Amino acid sequence: MRKQKALQQEANFKFPKTLTGVEGLDEITEGGFPKGRPTLICGGAGCGKTLLSMQFLIKGITEFDEPGVFMSFEEPSNDLSLNVRSLGFDLEKLKAEKKLVVDHVRVERSEIEEAGEYDLDGLFVRLGYAIDTVKAKRVVLDTLESLFSGLDNQAILRAELRRLFHWLKERGVTAVITGERGEATLTRQGLEEYVSDCVIMLDHRVIEQVSTRRLRIIKYRGSTHGTNEYPFLIDEDGISVLPITSLKLDNEVSSDIISTGVPGLNDMFEKSGVYRGSNILVSGTAGTAKTTIAAYFVNEQCLKKEKTVYFAFEESPQQLVRNMKSIGIDLEKHIKNGYLEIHSSRPSLNGLELHLLTLRKMIKEFKPTTVVIDPISNLISVGSMHEVRSMLVRLIDMLKLNNITALFTSLNKQTDDMRPDLAEESVSSLVDTWITVRDMEGIGERNRGIFIIKSRGMGHSNQVREFLITKQGIKLLDVEFGPNGILTGTARKSHELDKTVSKLKLQDELDRKDREIDRKRKVLQANIDALKNEFESAVEELNILKATEELQAKAASNKNTDKVKKK
Repeated sequence: MRKQKALQQEANFKFPKTLTGVEGLDEITEGGFPKGRPTLICGGAGCGKTLLSMQFLIKGITEFDEPGVFMSFEEPSNDLSLNVRSLGFDLEKLKAEKKLVVDHVRVERSEIEEAGEYDLDGLFVRLGYAIDTVKAKRVVLDTLESLFSGLDNQAILRAELRRLFHWLKERGVTAVITGERGEATLTRQGLEEYVSDCVIMLDHRVIEQVSTRRLRIIKYRGSTHGTNEYPFLIDEDGISVLPITSLKLDNEVSSDIISTGVPGLNDMFEKSGVYRGSNILVSGTAGTAKTTIAAYFVNEQCLKKEKTVYFAFEESPQQLVRNMKSIGIDLEKHIKNGYLEIHSSRPSLNGLELHLLTLRKMIKEFKPTTVVIDPISNLISVGSMHEVRSMLVRLIDMLKLNNITALFTSLNKQTDDMRPDLAEESVSSLVDTWITVRDMEGIGERNRGIFIIKSRGMGHSNQVREFLITKQGIKLLDVEFGPNGILTGTARKSHELDKTVSKLKLQDELDRKDREIDRKRKVLQANIDALKNEFESAVEELNILKATEELQAKAASNKNTDKVKKK
């Protein structure tokens, strides 16, 4: 019984952690930084160490009511307040409310030489006073290299570093210490990573002229954690980290059917539409109306008052709105009504992960039910096939997790071997529905055709349907078969004309036959009437003869009666 109870307690045990409040970071660390223990954030210049530690402090105050102390060894307090003001962090207000202490400690090499043997007793007193002043739960030291700058005695340096980390543990505060990256070690001193309970490394790299910031958890004592490199974004709201999505594929699914918005296309699906929360790929060569189909889909969802985010990598919002008006689709009213948000940018503006982070952020803020990315093939320009596929896997997992219906367009190159392009090959096996639009050339003209390659969970048409784009929009035409297969364009019109002529000829022949039969009917009726008159005359003559005979017989009978009476 005791053993079972001990096992139960062990199963219910949760490692004490402090939530960071940084989007995505709590997911990676599975609950935040170790509570009451020091965490080291290391990295090169410009990778976001100070910002991440400051955001950890501010979020603790504003979201978790945990006062904090920020002790800087590089930047003065006024400079710090000004730097983070653009992110919406008002340090002066928090200081006035007695929830935050920002202290700048200036360390000079000359002062160290004059003081003799170097120790941190003065720092402990100063930091302890700041902690007691606001009853701080969180502490940030930025950065250690400035604190120990100019100190040549490595033995004293290592001893004081250990004292600092042990002192922070004894005070029971959740501490974040920033450090600059060394040449062969995570930090310049090479000791901080060993005495810290959690070590996070930030990296800022540039690949093919595209910069990306990444975060990796080197170690986390007492807890499991994500081990991959995670891209993160610094914008007007601070830092956002993009965790690698779950590979369990245990997201909920819906059986609801939503319309594609394209007249006639729904009829090609067995259930007259696609499943809500599914992913749709519309691929084709240039000029085959991929964007138009996407706009129809967006318009249909917005008309149902469902929020939609449209990521455009080729057209500005104004150009997209103007072009769609030419076929009768008014996207501008949906933007004004708050149901549509169009985000336009060049793929080369950010790396693949930052595009994904931007989309994740918009989903969190706008809460759409539908997302359109037009086109995903442009992402190839900022990443390899493997990187694009990895990004799309994470994107699709994220959309499915939120039950968001997504439509992707992909531009294909005109090839004779019909092999899929890189973007198609990267995403075709991941999507639930794959629609292809293509050119059908022949007899000196180009026509458009649409067909469904696959649709998971429902039957679909196997026909290639020709469609037209007019001022009234897209119109799917009925399939026309000729002697050599499906007819399109002029051949279709010629075939339709032949059918019309044949129909007219048949109708004329039917009308002629009807007139001939009508004449014969009249002749027959006249003959019938004549025979009927002749028959009636014969009947009348017969009746007269019968009447005459009866009169004669009656007269003869009366004469015989008179003779008998005379006798």
